Amino acid sequence: MDRDLLSHLPIIVAVARRGGFASAAAELGMSPSAVSHAVRLVEERIGQPLFARTTRSVSLTETGTALVAAAEPALEDIADRIERIRSVKGRASGLLRINAPRLALPLALMPILTAMAERYPDVTLEIVTDERLSDIVGEGFDAGIRLGEMIAEDMVTVRLTQPFRTTIVASPAYVGRHGKPRTIADLSTRNCIGYRLLRSRALYRWDLSDQGKDISVETRGSVVVSDPLSARDMALAGIGLAYLFEPLVKPDIEAGRLVEVLGEASIEEPGLFLYFPRRAAMAPKLRAFIDTAQEIGRASSRTPGRKSLSSGQFTS
Repeated sequence: MDRDLLSHLPIIVAVARRGGFASAAAELGMSPSAVSHAVRLVEERIGQPLFARTTRSVSLTETGTALVAAAEPALEDIADRIERIRSVKGRASGLLRINAPRLALPLALMPILTAMAERYPDVTLEIVTDERLSDIVGEGFDAGIRLGEMIAEDMVTVRLTQPFRTTIVASPAYVGRHGKPRTIADLSTRNCIGYRLLRSRALYRWDLSDQGKDISVETRGSVVVSDPLSARDMALAGIGLAYLFEPLVKPDIEAGRLVEVLGEASIEEPGLFLYFPRRAAMAPKLRAFIDTAQEIGRASSRTPGRKSLSSGQFTS
């Protein structure tokens, strides 16, 4: 048995998954040169190249594809068995990688991260903020966070927030210069901060309610951003109207920094959910995260004036 080759297989799988040496090195906590050396060593032992390299891309050869197809499920099974052994001792540890949109931090994650740091010091939480609908399994994440309507049906889900409204807001200064839009049609005469969908590259059409009927409205403006928190910043700066989730701007509205317009056109979104493959729930590190989220949710639901963070239920 070639122990050197076996010890480097996780590196080969990481390079294949991440599509490059530098990104694999960042994931593994290694230097790019160490990753490159490991790949060369395995290629020399096998006697065939595993990756086709150009100045712009790294892709698997036929041999590399066959090796990764055999090694990846075996490595996942080993990791799963180790997690089960640890769970017998009740110990949560290791790296927990979560893919989430930036807005998940203020809306759901901050109290969970604070509690996890105190309760589970052996768990390292890596939160990768990502506005795309990434393949969490293919990209090596333990779990993801998204709006409920965006999650594949074969995933297990845990509610992290209650449903929330959308809202259109602007600064008092902008409203003072241009006036409040009185109808949805008036949006065509206002500077609306656009939102670029990173996967499709299309501009997001604002989902609104027109006398009880759901509609999608195309807007125009001088600024396009790629995440809602940037849109909030633009609205605060007085640039134009922003379409946001109400919890993100409720403190600004209450403090008078922003003004809601066309409140009757708001719709309700299902809220944020943690999601993951069914087998992943057996890992103690993810189980610890779920338990912490649900405990915080129960505590917040008992506090007057606060909405529950978690329903405490798994669904699939």
